[in-house]
Amino acid sequence: MSVTQTPFAPRLDEHAALPEPGNAPTIPYNVAIGYLRAFVTVLVLAHHAVLAYHPFAPAPSASLLAEPRLWPAFPVVDAQRWSGFSLLVGFNDTFFMSLLFFLSGLFVWKSLQRKESGAFLRERTLRLGLPFVVVAALVAPLAYYPAYLQTGQRGLAGFWQQWISLGNWPAGPAWFVWVLLAFDCVATLLFMLMPKWGEVLGRLLSGSSRRPITFFAILVGASAAAYIPLVLVFNPFRWTEFGPFFFQTSRILHYLVYFLIGVGIGAAGLERGLLARDGKLARRWPLWAGAALFAFGVAGAVFIAAISAPNSPYFWGSLGGFTFTLSCAASSTAFLALFVSFAKPRKIFDSLRENAYGVYLIHYAFVSWLQYALLKAQLSAIEKGFIVFAGTLVLSWIAIAAIRRVPGVARVI
Repeated sequence: MSVTQTPFAPRLDEHAALPEPGNAPTIPYNVAIGYLRAFVTVLVLAHHAVLAYHPFAPAPSASLLAEPRLWPAFPVVDAQRWSGFSLLVGFNDTFFMSLLFFLSGLFVWKSLQRKESGAFLRERTLRLGLPFVVVAALVAPLAYYPAYLQTGQRGLAGFWQQWISLGNWPAGPAWFVWVLLAFDCVATLLFMLMPKWGEVLGRLLSGSSRRPITFFAILVGASAAAYIPLVLVFNPFRWTEFGPFFFQTSRILHYLVYFLIGVGIGAAGLERGLLARDGKLARRWPLWAGAALFAFGVAGAVFIAAISAPNSPYFWGSLGGFTFTLSCAASSTAFLALFVSFAKPRKIFDSLRENAYGVYLIHYAFVSWLQYALLKAQLSAIEKGFIVFAGTLVLSWIAIAAIRRVPGVARVI
């Protein structure tokens, strides 16, 4: 029986688990985690779809080589803007990548135990490394060509000349894929040095199944310790880049914390722990939803105040860093609670879950080309943003569903 994978979780038989030959009992697939992973992927598409219409989007570049190079984040910039998109983008930015790294870690420990380090790394290299190379080499240049067209220049030769003169190779959202592979390598190295480290971490986190506030406090405390020192040194917007390898400088350890805590929660057991359907986290979803909105409001207020008070960078940097980690943890916990409480199997959502990884990998090309196609359309920013989002979701979904029918492809994406 073939089973679908995504980068955010290994095969279903590793965490659910579907039977292998000779095995007897099975454990039901964790619908909540699978659907939440797909939902966050949809948020990523929505985030990128509306950036062209963000009220603070920069003016189009005169050249791909012109400084500052903001086009990797804003390949296409439209004259139509809507201030409401700043709330969507800001809310997403506080938590959605952190939550993806957490979800990615949930199934690492069981997979490491079952496969051992060598087989685990070989599979992850195939499923993460190979797609990253393909996306960086093919999808990313295709996605960024509209940025070149918006400079007023034309021609593949001119684009290629500027592209190879950049000094790096922007890979777009695929940065997540190579960072996840690096985190898998960290987990594997720890497994080789300390074969029980995941179980130890799981026992330390096991109390969170009875007291979700403990899980929340651990997320805030550990991520704040990892994030605040780096944000004071590098600021929240700095990216480090070498070749096709990009990452958010101040957030890299913050993401690692979420990934490792996910490993620990997974080692402790999903069905009977924090993410149990009848657990306290699920029952108290209204409390966590309210906390997420409140924490995001506080983080936004501090961010605005920090911009207005540039003479106290360490105070506002520290306070802003703490409120960011507070909002991130609250939103992540709230979405975990909501999906654990309400997710139920649906065929349409099963299809989205199965194709979520591939959709993530290729969506950026659809985003930028749809944004470029709508530049001269007499539509509002809201209408354009919705068309780009809906078109990207549908086209990426259809394309990946078709590509995965090619023999062997579904084993990778």
